[in-house]
Amino acid sequence: MKLSFLDPLFAEPGPWASVCVDTSQDVDDPGRAIDLRRRHLRDALFEQGADAGTVSALDAAVGTDHEVPGRHGQALFAAHGRLVLAAALPEPPARDTARFGALPDAMPPAVQRAPDIPYMAVLLFHDERAPRDDEPGEDRPPDHICAIAETGHWPLARVSPGPRLSHQVPVDEWPQTARRIAQELGDLAARHRTEVLVLGRHEDDGWAAGVLVNRMPIHLHNRVALVDSDSGAADGTAPGRALLEAEAGRVLERRLSDEDQRQVDTFQAQRARHPHRSEGITAAVTALQRAQARSLLLTRSPALPDELWTAEEPPWIALSYEELTAFGVTSAHPEPASAVLLYAAVRTGAELIVLPGDHVSPADGVAVLLRYRDAADMAPA
Repeated sequence: MKLSFLDPLFAEPGPWASVCVDTSQDVDDPGRAIDLRRRHLRDALFEQGADAGTVSALDAAVGTDHEVPGRHGQALFAAHGRLVLAAALPEPPARDTARFGALPDAMPPAVQRAPDIPYMAVLLFHDERAPRDDEPGEDRPPDHICAIAETGHWPLARVSPGPRLSHQVPVDEWPQTARRIAQELGDLAARHRTEVLVLGRHEDDGWAAGVLVNRMPIHLHNRVALVDSDSGAADGTAPGRALLEAEAGRVLERRLSDEDQRQVDTFQAQRARHPHRSEGITAAVTALQRAQARSLLLTRSPALPDELWTAEEPPWIALSYEELTAFGVTSAHPEPASAVLLYAAVRTGAELIVLPGDHVSPADGVAVLLRYRDAADMAPA
């Protein structure tokens, strides 16, 4: 997963105020709950020495996602009195956090954005309007098949869904019209670089789905995941949430994007040859120091040290103060390990891969896919 969405956080120096907050709307009085959280976060930032302008910028942004229903959260970042980035969190944080320091605490939104799979959801259902008592049978509109499609990146689309397109087709015209709709979906999938199409149908109504799938271009046909859906016929989900959210979650959980999976496969081969340079916190820090990391790989619960050492200019990182001073750095300071790793990854152009539990279990829950730059890099460890 590319980390360019975090570029604004590393385009200027700190100090940074970082907040992760639960802004869920599925409680009795969400406005009151969020106000209470806002006050606690504000107090925590002031206690850490944050300036009033920066705290005010964050304070004004907390809860501005109130139109998104259900469970979710926000990750907010401000510096020098200005809000720099507001990131949606598909899941609320386990606990609210507020930190003021030299580096932004950006790992939570990065991890929640992964695996960042481009996908499409399509819902098919019959629209069968019962006739009114005073409506002659011959005047009743024919039954229709409704098709609704939506693209997005999973899991961020859960709280930030993309635009939808919809069609309503008389049942007797579906075999002919489905070909045109299938081509339209194929074109949309190509533009979006869709990797998975989640096709929802009602359990007792497989005919319409079969007709549509059989008319899809081959590149899309091979990416279909057919699911039974109990979603409501109106739109398949709550307003402001992803189409077929629950069904898409079951299909896409524990998956990686195609590119991330290719990199994990490459990593497995690399680890077989160079285990000591491939996994563990020491290997990761060493590769990031040398700008040799193509991707940083993390499990969801890595065993990181509390802190790593860093210096912004030049962007050095190290396991200890002594290691940095050996490089001639005089302005080293400790920061949370997750913030330092992400800072180094962004500054050196590395990507982030968050590993599902059944893929890879590297030492310390952290690993690195190397960029080989010369013949010496290819030598056995």
